[in-house]
Amino acid sequence: MREVYPNAEFTTRESLDISSDISNAREWSEYSVIINAAAYTSVDMAETSKGRITAWQVNAVATASLCRIALQYAITIVNISSDYVFDGAQKLHSEDELFSPLGVYGQTKAAGDIVVSTIARHYIIRTSWVVGDGTNFVRTMQSLAEKNIKPSVVNDQIGRLTFTSDIAKSIQYLLDTSSPYGTYNVTNEGESVSWADLAKEIYILCGRSSDDVTPVTTAQYYNGKTGIAPRPLHSTLNLAKIKATGFNPRNWKEALREYLVN
Repeated sequence: MREVYPNAEFTTRESLDISSDISNAREWSEYSVIINAAAYTSVDMAETSKGRITAWQVNAVATASLCRIALQYAITIVNISSDYVFDGAQKLHSEDELFSPLGVYGQTKAAGDIVVSTIARHYIIRTSWVVGDGTNFVRTMQSLAEKNIKPSVVNDQIGRLTFTSDIAKSIQYLLDTSSPYGTYNVTNEGESVSWADLAKEIYILCGRSSDDVTPVTTAQYYNGKTGIAPRPLHSTLNLAKIKATGFNPRNWKEALREYLVN
């Protein structure tokens, strides 16, 4: 977001706790847009007693707090959503599909979406398989490839990557073009693949053999492990609506190559 909005105010939980009363935290009348990228994303920890409370606090309560400000001051609010609001039964998810979250994380994100949707001037950006700064699947596979480790990777969860740089560009586009308010699916373009397929692609780009990656089912991967949250098997989001505005996401393979180089 800093690349597309270098002059915007960015804040942290330490400087602005959005789960508390923030009515006097800023001169809100001076703001035109709030972009809420804050989220509790530890899917497995959200199933624990402590994690459940935190997930609801961050993903639902804090979002509602921002919505109250947006409503009072006629501010446009942008909220980042997730494919986890769906159970993954359908192979392709549209923006108007009814919520069917499997676990606590998905439930809290769905709750946040519902609150945001009550604000007239809102954009809900629904994403999947997000890759950005910090630890993520792509960086993990790259590290394993560089260490000559041969991983087992799930092959029955299907979706598309979403690079944070493309999320930022989509938000900028919607705001700059005054696109109709509402929910928009935003992922990178391209074929839907499994995590194992992605791992193989990463290994090839790192100069390793795709045969170093062993595909396994979700059940096999988590066999004997406890405290594992359910995952949707199908996470592919229909991009027709965002593309109809004129915004065309990059192909995930192109974005992946650029990400690994940089």
